[in-house]
Amino acid sequence: MFISGIGIVFTRGRGIDSFENALKEGWRAPSWTGSFPAYRVGQEILIDASLSKKIRRADRFSRMAVLSAVDAYRDSGITVNQSENLGIILATAFGPHATTFSFIDDILDYSDANVSPTKFSNSVHNAAASYISAILDSRGPTVTVTQFKLAFQNALILAGSWIAEGRCDHVLCGCADELGTVMEYACKMKLNIAKDGKINPFAFSDSPVSVPGEGSVFIMLSKEKGSNNYGKVTETSFFQNITGKPDLFIIDTDGMSGNEKDYKDIINYGSLIAGYSPVFGSMLTGSALNFAAAALMLKNQVAYKCIFQDNPFGAKLCAETYAKNLDEIYCIKICRPEIKTIVKLQK
Repeated sequence: MFISGIGIVFTRGRGIDSFENALKEGWRAPSWTGSFPAYRVGQEILIDASLSKKIRRADRFSRMAVLSAVDAYRDSGITVNQSENLGIILATAFGPHATTFSFIDDILDYSDANVSPTKFSNSVHNAAASYISAILDSRGPTVTVTQFKLAFQNALILAGSWIAEGRCDHVLCGCADELGTVMEYACKMKLNIAKDGKINPFAFSDSPVSVPGEGSVFIMLSKEKGSNNYGKVTETSFFQNITGKPDLFIIDTDGMSGNEKDYKDIINYGSLIAGYSPVFGSMLTGSALNFAAAALMLKNQVAYKCIFQDNPFGAKLCAETYAKNLDEIYCIKICRPEIKTIVKLQK
């Protein structure tokens, strides 16, 4: 699958250029929500006059997904003449949970006969994908994949199946997750929050620190190479041992897995290692943002520096931003010793 376009909404802005600037700039301190730091998407980022009528009833979750999906579509430069050839896959860990809990609160307060039907429709997990489909006038397959830790990886596998089977020529495949008040409480209770607001991707600890984040990324995946090609996805799979030696590994170490000691084995392969969670924060679908960083590096032939380089195990880190000949990058996520995923990208 060729990567034809990328759209992104995250704490530092909207658009792939904003993300590239953030990778070059490095760390910014998160905002403080109550008693802990978090990377939030500002309301001003979610304003788009050209789409205001079409998403006027959408909640924050759907707005993030719509804006990143539309940007990925525009970034690709592809015009889908037959809308049946465009598939849409939205992957999420928690869906529009803020709207869902608000809807439940309204039932408790006002009874089910007096709650908002708009709020109910937005509380459904597939609502965001439906907004995207309607705005792009897509009549191809549209689905939402919900899974806590591997939603993005499974979405990529599904997108590859659709393209291989000839169901679609292009698939908008992406992730979205938000940081609502219920999620803030869960993070505070369950996670080891970094008091200084800094994630250390290379500590490889059994109790890593995290800084909760939110955002959305969509990637236009295509059967044929397009004019705005970022590279291609050659494999998405589960693994026990890594075969091959890429130019660079990107690891999903952000404090959400609970134990990151198994990532230490990647040092033994001798390739450069990077992790960019300090740019956007900790979220179960953060794999999509690391994927976007890998695609940018392949397109620009630039290796972006690791934000924090506390390196107790001597990993071969990407210590500076510089021009580099990059042919292949592996994105690695390890949930447990027996559940490891790899996404291989080539230029």
